[in-house]
Amino acid sequence: MKTHLVAAGLLTLAASAPLQAQTTVSVYGIADLALRNVNNQGVGSQQSEVSGSASTSRVGVRGGQELPDGISAGFNFEHGLAADNGTEASATKFWDRRAVVMVASKALGEIRLGRDYVPTYTVWTRYDPFSYVGVARSADFYSATPTGPIKSAFGANDNTTVRADNTVQYLMPAIAGVEGGLLYSPGEGNDATAGRAKVVGLRLGYNGAGFTVGAATQSSQNSLTTVGKFKDAALGASVDIGPVRVSGAWRQMKYDQSKQTNLMIAALGTFGQHQVKATMVKANMSGQVGATSIEADDASKLGLGYVYNLSKEASLYTSYARISNDGAAKFNIPGGRSGLVAGGTSTGYEAGITYRF
Repeated sequence: MKTHLVAAGLLTLAASAPLQAQTTVSVYGIADLALRNVNNQGVGSQQSEVSGSASTSRVGVRGGQELPDGISAGFNFEHGLAADNGTEASATKFWDRRAVVMVASKALGEIRLGRDYVPTYTVWTRYDPFSYVGVARSADFYSATPTGPIKSAFGANDNTTVRADNTVQYLMPAIAGVEGGLLYSPGEGNDATAGRAKVVGLRLGYNGAGFTVGAATQSSQNSLTTVGKFKDAALGASVDIGPVRVSGAWRQMKYDQSKQTNLMIAALGTFGQHQVKATMVKANMSGQVGATSIEADDASKLGLGYVYNLSKEASLYTSYARISNDGAAKFNIPGGRSGLVAGGTSTGYEAGITYRF
């Protein structure tokens, strides 16, 4: 039934479009490199050069056609790069960041197929001024390493907290600031070791003058989720106070008897060519995994950052972050030495250059 509805939607959007139109194709990308120092309690500090600390280094290609009657069609592929050594960011997927094709109508909305971002990630990252990257990124609290719902539902395999494969989405046209969408992935066997999962998600939001709010919910099932679904929900809002945008976000992930709740309070100030960023993120673990209680395994993170925009394409930046763990938690900033003590602190700072093309 769902497959029939998708097919019908595609035909409806394309019905009035002629067979010939001019296609435009462009190549774009980001090169981002930084020098980083991370100190993990109990094992000391380590210096490194890292890729993608302000924006993920990438190369992309996109194209499309503008057709009569408000119809358009297009595609977008993105390949992640480790610019510090010239290798690929993903060892398993070439177009690891995105691989979609779409057809859209200004009146009816858009249908999109392929590998893409999930609704809860879209909501959460809209309110993260560090865009999920760098030493101050909120992504450190979405790791599958610590014992909790993410590791229980996905193991060390790809999870659905950021992207999902084999998706079909419907994105509604923005009406008086209200926007949203539906996402579905059939799973194709739900083999967790291949990164496949059946995903159903919903997102709804409002973008007004100086104010935004968004909410999303989704569930995932794979070959490891044998006692129920992995459930993921997010809520966020922001308000502009002069040149400063203040935001807050909440996200909760549950599987079986374990639960992780993340809270974020953030601020982003823009003053001409200067940007100042600050976040406070809290990860609260609760419940248990098997016979192991995770109630005390919480953590908090402070992030501070500054960006100087040399132009629309080039910028300089620096960031600082500190993670404080409780209980058996070992959340850490990437780039440090392994062996952080349970309940210890992880501190990092970096400075880098971003160029967009």
